[in-house]
Amino acid sequence: MHSLSSHATRPLSSSFSHSTSYFRFISLSLPFLHSPKSHPKLFTISPKAPTFTIRSISAKPSSELRPKRPNSDSDSKLRALRDLFSKPGVGIDAYIIPSQDAHQSEFIAECYMRRTYISGFTGSAGTAVVTKDKAALWTDGRYFLQAEKQLSSSWILMRAGNFGVPTTIEWLNDVLAPGGRVGIDPFLFSSDAAEELKQGIANKNHELVFLYDKNLVDEIWKESRPEPPKKPIRVHELKYAGADVASKLSSLRSELVAAGSSTIVISMLDEVAWLLNLRGSDVPHSPVMYAYLIVEIDKAKLFVDTSKVGTEVLDHLENAGIELRPYDSILSEVESLAAKGAKVWLDASSVNAAIVHTYNSACEKYYESLESKRKSKTKEYDDSNGWSEGPTGMYRVSPVSLAKALKNDAELEGMRSCHLRDAAALAQFWVWIEEQINKNVKLTEVEAAEKLLEFRSRQPGFLDTSFDTISGSGANGAIIHYKPEPDSCSVVNERKLFLLDSGAQYVDGTTDITRTVHFGEPSPRQKDCFTRVLQGHIALDQAVFPENTPGFVLDAFARSFLWKIGLDYRHGTGHGVGAALNVHEGPQSISFRFGNTTSLQSGMIVSNEPGYYEDHAFGIRIENLLVVKEVDTPNRFGGIGYLGFEKLTYVPIQAKLIDLSLLSGAEFDWLNDYHSQVWDKVSPLLDGPARQWLWNNTRPLVKQ
Repeated sequence: MHSLSSHATRPLSSSFSHSTSYFRFISLSLPFLHSPKSHPKLFTISPKAPTFTIRSISAKPSSELRPKRPNSDSDSKLRALRDLFSKPGVGIDAYIIPSQDAHQSEFIAECYMRRTYISGFTGSAGTAVVTKDKAALWTDGRYFLQAEKQLSSSWILMRAGNFGVPTTIEWLNDVLAPGGRVGIDPFLFSSDAAEELKQGIANKNHELVFLYDKNLVDEIWKESRPEPPKKPIRVHELKYAGADVASKLSSLRSELVAAGSSTIVISMLDEVAWLLNLRGSDVPHSPVMYAYLIVEIDKAKLFVDTSKVGTEVLDHLENAGIELRPYDSILSEVESLAAKGAKVWLDASSVNAAIVHTYNSACEKYYESLESKRKSKTKEYDDSNGWSEGPTGMYRVSPVSLAKALKNDAELEGMRSCHLRDAAALAQFWVWIEEQINKNVKLTEVEAAEKLLEFRSRQPGFLDTSFDTISGSGANGAIIHYKPEPDSCSVVNERKLFLLDSGAQYVDGTTDITRTVHFGEPSPRQKDCFTRVLQGHIALDQAVFPENTPGFVLDAFARSFLWKIGLDYRHGTGHGVGAALNVHEGPQSISFRFGNTTSLQSGMIVSNEPGYYEDHAFGIRIENLLVVKEVDTPNRFGGIGYLGFEKLTYVPIQAKLIDLSLLSGAEFDWLNDYHSQVWDKVSPLLDGPARQWLWNNTRPLVKQ
């Protein structure tokens, strides 16, 4: 599964005061992350990254492309929302509804899917903006076709990435009369994003209004809104985690001391889960729980719904010196940190604006009180040191992000193991679906996805899918993040290309794989495009590059064969992947977007997934996961080491889609060597028809 840059995007980006702009996998801009140096320690502090603002771009209303039906449900929701604009304590002219939750998550619990509820658009990336007389939704190239289908005529579809159209900020400045008030829920915006929005709309004298006490979409959702998740938290065993909580906290605290900080607020759910060796089930596809974590030099507090904490988890936390606090008490705790003079490390690109604004306001109160006491000339507060000992916000990228990305030996072993079990499930699936096609069984995209889930669920350690399976037949394969629905999906048959992008969460690791196949005879055009995608995949897989190389440098390796005939694709080539965690993680990515200067480092996991998509015709993508590893080279120019990749994914690539005449000798050898490895590694896990299928699809190819 891919993204525009990594896998997810966020709606607004910015630099904030002294912060580093660090884009994670959220909603409608792209993850351009920091550039860490080499990492002798578990945690490293990254230097300040360049600011890179994403232009969330609009375009013609989708209704101009084809007639769209009105939707009375969508209209009634918009009317109800607009009615709240003039209520006491609100008083706004526009309201912005992002995709994310209070933790900037890509995948969110159903009760937080506010943008989906108000707009009807179900894609994971998008930002809705509602004024008193207009409603617009921004999304990126992965979702253009999906949004066209799902948005009613009440909405304007804004196609991010199209040339020459305004950002959300520019659009607001254009459609609102000067002096307007733009409302947001500050829990749903990173501090960086809120600050950029505030500064951007100030150009037309608009005011950004933080609505702390109510989310306006929740107000109209009312009783039909799903309940927050309540599933229990579990301990992630040390044999899979590879490092205990005490050692992780010790390394983090060393970084805090080195940076002159006394406290850090951690809000990214995967960072909390990784640091505490915990896993949850609050978010679809991601084994995380809704929680905040505050780590101080001598203690740590986990803010979570305590009903999810059983005896085993409670003992685990107590042994690590972690205190429990109610989830909703985070703001009062942040206020108390300022009141006692804590120097707090805040990642303003991920910590929400409510937390950062609360801390800054509490700091102002602290210094106002200090100034008052200074003026009264109390002995307790003299001029010599009163200011230097007060609370200070330190705006830096979270050190946990990079530490989590650098997988240890146990995490890598778990990833290798679960990928082989996953490959066995896929082999069983592919032999099954070929049998169905050969029998002329009518098979829908949804039925195919459900059967794949059935095969995966039989594998040891299986927990869940790692994202909604993209099961796209024919034209639906060109919808980059397509999700088939039972009442509208297509049929899989021998006449169309079939793109299957899927993944799983296992107790020991996370998988993500895409294969494109044809059950009949592919056209010369399809074979040509598929082969060029394969050549790009091979080029990236074989890349050797110097240390300190950022991922964007490698992106062209995967595109160059398509470029030669004037083709391309609208998403990034690779995203980071967590170990038994989120299928999309930072800080690394491989993308044409050059804002992410994070270097690829040994132990990181990235996807390799070039593709090609012809709208309303077909889609092609080939995806493996790779581990960055050290490579021995005859020379070490500049005295630095070189890196390359180790494959994690071992599933055959369909030979009938390859135009062998286009392959070089080296590419031909790569394909045969890969299939030889697939057989050697996966065949011991199979028997019967699945083993025979694997044999048939991994035999050496002979160049004509």
